[in-house]
Amino acid sequence: MALRVVAAVILGGLIGLEREWHGREAGIRTYGAVSLGACVFALLSTHVTGGNNPHVIAAGVVTGIGFLGAGVIMHDRGNVLGLTTAATLWATASVGLATGYGMYMLALLVAMIVFALLSAHDLPGWSRLKVSNGPMAARNEEAKRSRTSDDTEQRR
Repeated sequence: MALRVVAAVILGGLIGLEREWHGREAGIRTYGAVSLGACVFALLSTHVTGGNNPHVIAAGVVTGIGFLGAGVIMHDRGNVLGLTTAATLWATASVGLATGYGMYMLALLVAMIVFALLSAHDLPGWSRLKVSNGPMAARNEEAKRSRTSDDTEQRR
């Protein structure tokens, strides 16, 4: 069991390392703790007896992390902030659950995929892949203009 707990913290911490490299609030400690908690709940669920359904605990982890993620997401003048953090915290919980259930290869694979997704924006040409003509682009441009005019008004 101790190996599973340590593996969960390491995998979650590696995902958090990428977030810290980019100056995000949630980093190694947060991601490691999410993975650790999910792993421990998975371990506990395997030892639940007495007619309880052990899968209810795993479902509770998914719901709880979803609630945590909802608290991370913020709206600021038409922009959504924290969506990637919320999504990757949720995915990191799955790494912890997989580790807790002894699915090491799945946990490692998911951790590597999440890390790769987070690192993708550093790839050359990444900015060209972003959709710049969609409805959100127009909305973001409008929000930027609004912020600029609001800032100008406040300076007067």
